[in-house]
Parts: sequence; C-alpha cells; structure tokens
Amino acid sequence: MDQKELKRLVGQAALAYVKPGEILGVGTGSTVDCFIDALKESGIEVPACVSSSVRSTKKLQDYGFRVLDLNEVDRISVYVDGADEIDPQFCMIKGGGGALTREKIVAMVSDTFVCIADESKKVQVLGAFPLPIEVIPMAVRAVSREIEKLGGHPVLRDFTTDNGNKILDVHGWQLADARAWEEKLNQIVGVVTVGLFARRGADVLLLGTQEGVKTMLA
Repeated sequence: MDQKELKRLVGQAALAYVKPGEILGVGTGSTVDCFIDALKESGIEVPACVSSSVRSTKKLQDYGFRVLDLNEVDRISVYVDGADEIDPQFCMIKGGGGALTREKIVAMVSDTFVCIADESKKVQVLGAFPLPIEVIPMAVRAVSREIEKLGGHPVLRDFTTDNGNKILDVHGWQLADARAWEEKLNQIVGVVTVGLFARRGADVLLLGTQEGVKTMLA
C-alpha cells in the first residue's frame, strides 16, 4: 500500500472514536482530510465540529458540517489530528501545515486526542522533521538568535499562519526529552507556540502500516 492508501485507512479507523451527538475536534493536514472524507461518507451525526484551521473549516463546511468557534464550547470529547512525527511516549512534532497554535489549543480542551498517522511518522527520537515554531513577526530575528544559542538552525518559512504570525522551522535538534524542550522553548519571548506536543500528547495512536491499522494506547 502506498502512503495515500495508509492515510485513507487510518482516516476510516478514526470513525470508531467519534461519539455521535457530541462536538468533535478536527485537526489539519492531508491525513485529516482523509478523516473528514470518511466522516462525511459515514453518516455519523455530529452536531458540530471545532476546527484547528481555516483549511479544515472550509472542507467541513463544504460537506455541510456546522463549525463552531472554540469560545462557544466548554469541552470536546474527542479530537482527531495527525502528526509529523510521534515517539514511543506519544509526544509529537506538529505544525508542518502551519496550524500548530490552534491545534494545541483544541488539544488542550479535548478529553481524548486520537492521532492518525502512517508508519513513516513513528520515530524513536523526535527531530528529523524540522520543528515548527510560531513567532510574532517582529520577533523573528530575535527568536532565531536564541534558537541558534541552543544549537538549532532556524529557517524562516515563506508562510503566514491563520493567526497572522510567522513560522521558523528548526533543523538540527534531537529532542529526546520533548517535555523539557517544550517548556524551554515556550519561555523565549516572541514565541507564540512550539510544535512540540509533549505536555499534551496523544492518548491513542492509529498507525497505518502494511499489515493494516495498528491501535496503540498511551
């Protein structure tokens, strides 16, 4: 099976975690697109969704789903999203699609975080995928200097987030202690969010493999 088929399979598998009649959190990315397609085809009754990006909101609305602002919601039972990398402790690097801040906020208020990914995303140590860091525009150079002091090599992405900010993709780090790195990087003034999901990692991993979808629990 190719990567596209693996993404389709995990998107379908995530339907088992959707709770009919409850508000659903929906993430961002190509694997999540497959989940949204499967959700539409399933006919599961979802009263509303909370989305982590303009892209996912548009896709959901095009399919007829109601999308709420998070300020209208007190809690979300299940949040389905992908990852750029995920380690054995279910810590993740996210933000390849640029929605890391909103993804982290939705994850924070969700009871269960279901990560859907193909087997290429499962790693022993985070860091081969460049770490996205969302930064206030005026702080790009200042934050870059602080990152370089920590041994990272920041590259400014030609991209503006849905929040109007910039993203630095940091190369050269091996993030064995993801929680410590997340806390350290969050302290840099000018950083909005770091794409490390360690303090709030995944609860369930649905991993698409050549042998089918494997379910792993944190």
